[in-house]
Amino acid sequence: MPTSADILWFKTQFHEKIEAAIKDTALTIDMLTAIACQETGYIWGTLRTKNLSTERILELCVGDTLDAPNRSAFPKNKATLIAAPQGSAMFEIARKGLEDMAYETNNSAYQNALKNPDKMCHGFGIFQYDLQFFLNTPNYFLNKEYADFDKCLTKCRDELLRGVKKAGLQNKTVLTDLELASVAIAYNTGSYKATKGLKQGYFNGQKYYGEQFFDFLRLAHTVALRGITPVLPSAPSGNAVISTPTPVMAQGKLFEVDVRESYLNLRSDPSADKGNTNVICRLPDGQIVQSVTGKEVNDFLEVETSLLGAHYHGYVSAKYLKPAIGVDQVPVTVPSVTPPTTGIVAVYMPRKAGTITKRTDVAGPHSLNEQGQPERKGSSPGDLRNELASIIDWLAVDNPSYLRYKPGNKSTFCNIYAHDYCYLAKVYFPRVWWTQTALVDLTQGKTVQPLYGKTIEELQANDLFRWLRDFGPYFGWRQTGTLTKLQTEVNQGALGLIVARRQQDGLSGHIVAVVPESDSQLAKRNTLGDITAPMQSQAGVTNFRYGTGKPDWWKGSQFAESAFWLHA
Repeated sequence: MPTSADILWFKTQFHEKIEAAIKDTALTIDMLTAIACQETGYIWGTLRTKNLSTERILELCVGDTLDAPNRSAFPKNKATLIAAPQGSAMFEIARKGLEDMAYETNNSAYQNALKNPDKMCHGFGIFQYDLQFFLNTPNYFLNKEYADFDKCLTKCRDELLRGVKKAGLQNKTVLTDLELASVAIAYNTGSYKATKGLKQGYFNGQKYYGEQFFDFLRLAHTVALRGITPVLPSAPSGNAVISTPTPVMAQGKLFEVDVRESYLNLRSDPSADKGNTNVICRLPDGQIVQSVTGKEVNDFLEVETSLLGAHYHGYVSAKYLKPAIGVDQVPVTVPSVTPPTTGIVAVYMPRKAGTITKRTDVAGPHSLNEQGQPERKGSSPGDLRNELASIIDWLAVDNPSYLRYKPGNKSTFCNIYAHDYCYLAKVYFPRVWWTQTALVDLTQGKTVQPLYGKTIEELQANDLFRWLRDFGPYFGWRQTGTLTKLQTEVNQGALGLIVARRQQDGLSGHIVAVVPESDSQLAKRNTLGDITAPMQSQAGVTNFRYGTGKPDWWKGSQFAESAFWLHA
């Protein structure tokens, strides 16, 4: 699998040519890099460390030896190719390319394929142009034009632009990562089905083409040439590479929410229906918003804003806005990369030496400390996803013998399970927290000992909703505005939570962990590909490791407010 060093080599060699070729398109150099990683990175990632010229490396970028019945496109096998005009000459090139690549890369799979004299390569060039096009463009293959980066790049660009049209994105000047992935899938398969998300394209036994491409795209975002800031910062082991908060792009006037005693509803359309079914989120007093068009519709103003890192676009009642004074942009919350080490710091329930807190115990204020607990420590999206799956399976929230999560006597333990999941993933999400008096002392630089009932207290779901709002960004948490964004980042190995605060504080709020999808556990998507129900794991009235839950449960009338939270 290509590494950051491989990607740096690729960008160093080819960035100028790529930038010239994709000028005035919505394609990006990171997208082309990810395509090259996906298609032939296992070849040039190995060969670049050998004493070979770039030209020779490009000539060796061939692959794909599948014949019928696994291959349906022309040529299905050697006989089909030889029967075509100039087919014998093409077979010799395809066979020689296989031999050279197999031995130069020391690839055992391709060396084994060579034992069959009928085997040959069907993919040519660093971006892999398939031999199915031989009948229409024979010279591209016979003259080895695929080894010419400029010509190979032109083929790839043109195919990708056709993919842009197939994905219905031809009118967009900037494409999101998910949109780029949809184009890449169309490039690989000839089509894109939004309801399937990234699980489309060639399946290598572990990942689909779309999933693998997306992983490479995110990795490419973290690599830049000297003097250029990468699109995304790299992440330490045990953390995911996730997108930065979406900035506000509106150019209109800035306003401040002026509601005094309540929240201001941000709505999806300029109307106030009595059921509030069009409410996207609730904006607090003093929130800064930016006008989009500047024109009121039904006394509503179209605005953009960012709330605790979540980007929102919608309509608000204009009468609850006043001009923002002394503000030149909507502030965007960027979470801290590392938790604080002084002042208000993380706290855990102290324990007596030698005591063990087990899943089979009744829930209490302590964190788990059983032997052999799994953790999240990987450095690739695949590793992180697998580790989160191991944590979920180890916690086994649906095991009735694990009293820590077992509901009963009107008590449920969503807060305990969410804490345990985050704790094993090495992300701070408190089980206990400082009292108000202790917080004052900590901000004054005083040393405070964690003492149950005096300086620390247990947190319930409603308390945790407020903790995330007030302290979450200092510990790496930020909000995100849509379920699609939340599930996308979680699928990269990040942590996600949906938290809802109860209308009545004495009653239980609710928290679920949003967890990575697998081949058997999938989120629900609509026809546009947007997530309508993410993959969730919870303790509650019903405990489950994986499920999509009750649709929009966080919008229930019993809840005062809700939010989607994300941590790398």
